[in-house]
Amino acid sequence: MSLKPKKEELRQAVKWISETKQYEPGKTNQKLVEEAALKFNLSPVDTEFLYRFLRGEADTG
Repeated sequence: MSLKPKKEELRQAVKWISETKQYEPGKTNQKLVEEAALKFNLSPVDTEFLYRFLRGEADTG
């Protein structure tokens, strides 16, 4: 079990998605987010953020 703060896990998920899109360009955003949510143990709120981020709607404030 990881003791990293959730924000760090979310940051790593964004980085992982960016890298994965380069190597697997055919993979859909939905699939990428689903895999990232499992890989980084993200909450539903974090998962929704990733969907919004990939659509360009995220408030990174």
